[in-house]
Amino acid sequence: MMAVRPINKGIDNLKSFCIESIEKEATMISDVIFKNLNVFRESFIFIFIFLFLTIDTSFASDIGLINAKKLSNELNNWVILDARPQKEWLKEHIPGSISFSWEDYTRTDEKGIKFRILKPEELAEHLGRMGINENSSIVIYGDADTSWGGEGWNFWLFNWLGHKGSIRLLYGGIQEWKNNKLPLKSGKEKISLKTVKYSYNINKTINISTEELKKNINSYIIIDTRSILEWFKGHISGAKRISWEEFFKGKERKFLNSAELKNLFKKNNIDLNKPVVYYCTGGIRSGYAWMVHTLSGLPPAINYEGGMEAWEKENN
Repeated sequence: MMAVRPINKGIDNLKSFCIESIEKEATMISDVIFKNLNVFRESFIFIFIFLFLTIDTSFASDIGLINAKKLSNELNNWVILDARPQKEWLKEHIPGSISFSWEDYTRTDEKGIKFRILKPEELAEHLGRMGINENSSIVIYGDADTSWGGEGWNFWLFNWLGHKGSIRLLYGGIQEWKNNKLPLKSGKEKISLKTVKYSYNINKTINISTEELKKNINSYIIIDTRSILEWFKGHISGAKRISWEEFFKGKERKFLNSAELKNLFKKNNIDLNKPVVYYCTGGIRSGYAWMVHTLSGLPPAINYEGGMEAWEKENN
């Protein structure tokens, strides 16, 4: 069983890399400005690094996993979001959970591009009506059959919104909950939800526009997470294909750990020497791949939320 703990490696790796780079740059600058003044030179480097470390990273660093037994003992401490289609939630769900499927929070935009995420202010309004604010502690779960990667999309969404509270994924999803013979509810529950304000702070580093991707296409490793049939119908030039279904294993969709994910990249001749951009049709399955990548502690990745829908329409 994978350890249940917050995972901050991705951010730590980024900071270590940036600190090393910044230290080199600061040293070069200080050598020019303060050639023989060692006291000023050391102070300059220290201040430079301190300022970087105090910058708000704009998304939750307290991310990780939670197992079914632990969650069952802490139900009142978490807002639980069911990432499956609402009809599946109505059939059965974890008591107190709220239906939050990507199908209900995406739209066709003014360019005719499908599966676009709702505008941040619209999402904030929906979340506020659910009693969720930016500091709420959230658990997300899906299943191995009907989610279509929705739990990963949810996970990415809250990081994109700059959520400050804890974010957990229920490891093994609703199947793991059932395996532990824990209670389920069906139908709509009467839950008293007090409307609050959700304040977002968009994290632009984990999404990318078509224009930016096209302009800097050689600066990224691009991974297509769709099926082989979708791939042959058309894909982004230079992309490698790894189906999103290769990012998990077994009927309970337990996703790859860091070593397994690195082996997957190695098998596909992918050297992580550049930032990774994941895409699918509309950011759902690629959101799942992004989540697995992020929880593994690898250097930060990007989910191209517009996907092939945006790529085809915005490049014509």
